[in-house]
Amino acid sequence: MTLVAKAQEPVGDAIARYLAEIGVTHVFGVISIHNMPILDAILRQGRIIFVPARGEAGAMNMADAFARVTKGLGVVVTSTGTAAGNAAGAQVEALTAGSPVLHITTQIDTVFMDRDRAAIHDVPKQPEMLKAVSKAYFRIWEPRATIPTLQAAVSAALSAPSGPVSLEIPVDVQRGPVAIQSHYPRPALAVMAPQPEQIAALAAAVRAAKRPVILLGGGARLAASEATQLVERGFCAVTSTNGRATVPEDHPRTLGAYNMTPDTQALYDRADLMIIVGSRLRGNETRNNEMRLPATTIQIDADASQGGRNIAVNEFIHADAQLALDALLRLLPEKLAVDEQFAADWGAARLRGEQALGKGLGPYDVLADHLSRVVHDGAHPWVRDVTIGNSTFGNRYVKLAAPHLGVHALGGGIGMGISMAIGASFASRAKTVSLLGDGGAIMNIGELATVVENACEIVYVLMNDRAYGVIANIQDAQYQGRRAYCKLHTPDFGLLAQSMGLPHTRVADINTFATAFDAAMAAPGPHLIEVDMTAIGPYATAFGGPPAGAAGGAK
Repeated sequence: MTLVAKAQEPVGDAIARYLAEIGVTHVFGVISIHNMPILDAILRQGRIIFVPARGEAGAMNMADAFARVTKGLGVVVTSTGTAAGNAAGAQVEALTAGSPVLHITTQIDTVFMDRDRAAIHDVPKQPEMLKAVSKAYFRIWEPRATIPTLQAAVSAALSAPSGPVSLEIPVDVQRGPVAIQSHYPRPALAVMAPQPEQIAALAAAVRAAKRPVILLGGGARLAASEATQLVERGFCAVTSTNGRATVPEDHPRTLGAYNMTPDTQALYDRADLMIIVGSRLRGNETRNNEMRLPATTIQIDADASQGGRNIAVNEFIHADAQLALDALLRLLPEKLAVDEQFAADWGAARLRGEQALGKGLGPYDVLADHLSRVVHDGAHPWVRDVTIGNSTFGNRYVKLAAPHLGVHALGGGIGMGISMAIGASFASRAKTVSLLGDGGAIMNIGELATVVENACEIVYVLMNDRAYGVIANIQDAQYQGRRAYCKLHTPDFGLLAQSMGLPHTRVADINTFATAFDAAMAAPGPHLIEVDMTAIGPYATAFGGPPAGAAGGAK
């Protein structure tokens, strides 16, 4: 029997073909000599849109936001050495958020690889760096391993708990020949099913409870239907900022992300059962785990290492959120026998939280109210950088239409908003709305060129106080008013936008914001609305960041 030799193609072509075959539509990155075989193949094949970023950090943020909004895979391509390092900080954000991102990066020729021989673009410990910021790390050593390794990397990124995966491909391997396949395997996702006896015990606890509560984190966002059904049957809900809208934010039985108020603590003290789903119970949402949770608390998470990590639980169920909640629903009646007065008090607490927050905004309550109506009613992606505006109204007051439409820098790093909005805009048919601060915007200001070049459908709302405002507030509250390093040399954003070809509107009277914003939303392409806070004035209540000694990240 004579075997017929299969037709071959370069590995770079096989990579581009595989990504297209599994449904990848967009790839973000920066071209270089070391990744040119892959990007040239993407160009020639014409099946994937490549978005050239102005820096690798921005490209990673774009892929991260794209993954969140599409609820699928984000792909970023960088070069070897320093270029891969440029993406590392942004990849830490993707790791923190659990975003399924495939980071395809490169290596020098295999003959010099890992030998510290000072070959061009060689850097020491690149694999160690990538492993430190990845859920998993892979390397393609020879052409024949290309498709199996790609499948393994994509499967790891998408399997719960999802996260960014780094894949190194030496440049000579990218040029090497590999057989063209007639079939390209889909990702094989690991699914963690719950143990039936644990779900049965949980169902018994729910049936016995009168005041059950479900706390939903980012790991529950793909279980929105199941979580909402539990609330319809009698649960009350509360979310982390990353789990917002898992239950509709206008539902009367959800607190949303108003999870740190005295009202919330009083309600937790009255609840007789809490189910925590897909939440790490982050310090800035639990007063560094000092908030008292109900005496009976059960945790569900796809990451076994999270079991009881931040608080003692009565039972830990290692399972996929959607599978676990679906199994629970099958064992529960259509209506639970619950205390309806508790539910009424729950809804009233949400209203008081909104009112208190709005009062603290001072003149900016007009802006927050208008943004909330437009963002929610139009199902727009709501992308926020770390700035006072987000820490006050952006993270909880502006309502989301769906959980995947909320994108923010979960790890607390500033300067990601411009780039994240780009990724979100490629992922959504509705226009993206992005909240920025002047300090953070400067960090990735070059990506505005990417915005204009691609005519991205984005309206940026830039809150300009000409400072790291929250740092100044912290220094006032905790450092006897010694303001150091927080005042910024701020550019004329109007001239900057003009130089980029980006439409710009300055708002110096808060009562003109709604008109300016609506006009920007109606016009095609991007727009930068600069809110001049030095002209309008401060918030009614100064935001001074987390309590002293608590987890930071506010700038």
